[in-house]
Amino acid sequence: MLKSINSVINSISGVLYEPWCVPLILILGGIYCSIRTKFVQFRLLGESCKVILEKPHEDNAVSSFGALMVSTASRVGTGNIIGVSTAICLGGPGAVFWMWVIALIGGASAFIESTLAQIYKKRDDDGSSYGGPSYYIEKVLKQRWLGIIFAVIVILTYAVGYNALASYNLQSTFSGFSFYDATKTPRVIGYILAVLFAICVLGGFKRLTKVTGVLVPIMGIVYILVAILVIILNVNTIGLMFSNIFASAFDFKAIFSGFTGSCLMLGIKRGLYSNEAGMGSAPNAAATADVSHPVKQGLVQMLSVFIDTILICTATAFMCLSSGVVPTADIAGAAYVQASLQASLGNFGPIFIAVSMSLFAFTTLIGNYSYCEGCLRYILKKKPSKVTCIVMRIAASVIVFLGAIVSMGLVWNTADLLQALMVIINVPVIIIIAGPAIAALKDYCRQRKENINPQFVAKNCGIKEETDFWK
Repeated sequence: MLKSINSVINSISGVLYEPWCVPLILILGGIYCSIRTKFVQFRLLGESCKVILEKPHEDNAVSSFGALMVSTASRVGTGNIIGVSTAICLGGPGAVFWMWVIALIGGASAFIESTLAQIYKKRDDDGSSYGGPSYYIEKVLKQRWLGIIFAVIVILTYAVGYNALASYNLQSTFSGFSFYDATKTPRVIGYILAVLFAICVLGGFKRLTKVTGVLVPIMGIVYILVAILVIILNVNTIGLMFSNIFASAFDFKAIFSGFTGSCLMLGIKRGLYSNEAGMGSAPNAAATADVSHPVKQGLVQMLSVFIDTILICTATAFMCLSSGVVPTADIAGAAYVQASLQASLGNFGPIFIAVSMSLFAFTTLIGNYSYCEGCLRYILKKKPSKVTCIVMRIAASVIVFLGAIVSMGLVWNTADLLQALMVIINVPVIIIIAGPAIAALKDYCRQRKENINPQFVAKNCGIKEETDFWK
């Protein structure tokens, strides 16, 4: 039964990832947003670092940093380790280059979608805010049916596709240890992870923000420091590593002779899975931030893409490619990363990766789930009842367990299919309605030049739609 389901999912996914579909949409969308914003991802990168430190106006409101950590918790996860390893082993070192490309042009897409989410965010009963792509789809395009479809796909992508994948990737990390039993260990790890996940989400999202706010920065910094150490230990291989990356990335004969399994395709797939730029996920977190101008949160979420891919994914890639361990299909996934670190750091390497994966997977799970109840709220047109939330959280916990015990092909193919559906809807939408975000960016830059803290008023930017904030 599961094999049949996987076969169908894989077939549909194969069509969506043909060169003319998702890859073209992502690349052209990123280029379009880059040109419209005058390459905001580069010219205002320093500004985005400053904005992170700003405090919210209200004591209990979500700060820019808090919203960044929730979205980064979702972005920075098992894909940064297992996803990068899989892309290199199956597609070649050139996949790393195409991950960089997707992140660099995707930063502009992330800016547009998150700024739109801020402009059209909704006011909650307690004065806080919420929103996301479904809301700006309905507000600007007047197409609630499309907003509902998108909300359903988000729930399926994060509660099912991504969380099942994170659970599987975590348990697979322990397969190289002597205690691992293929029939028992995945179940044990699945149980433990599901219980910890349930405790966190049943405790509410204030706890979520606190947990991610502590874990994400710490684990990211430690991971990068270890990567730097490995690179220093293997400094004599750096030249060859870069040579292999660029030679593989531009071997177009190999790429187009087998596009589906090429470094270009796998770089796009795993880059998208990792940084999520243009998918419409991070705007759900961006809409919760309390800022004086929508562009501030657009800049913050743009920065998250760079943190994820340019820093953490690159750290994994360089650790592996500089180690001298040859990437092959047989060791795709955790095995390649562990073998690479063992070659550089001895027995400490596999242990470090197991610990890192545990932290990455946990913050990924709770970060992913944070998007789901907001989407359910949009579908129901009201805040879900306490009973509904509890049922949904328990169901999500069960999926976390199931993810640990199903096959690798099923979890990867499901995640790939669902994220493709999000891209197909969200990227065309933000291209069509980018105008308000562009106007907001011009307004922000004007006020910055006048040396004042930017304050946003919707009507001053020609925005005709009614907004709950920004009047």
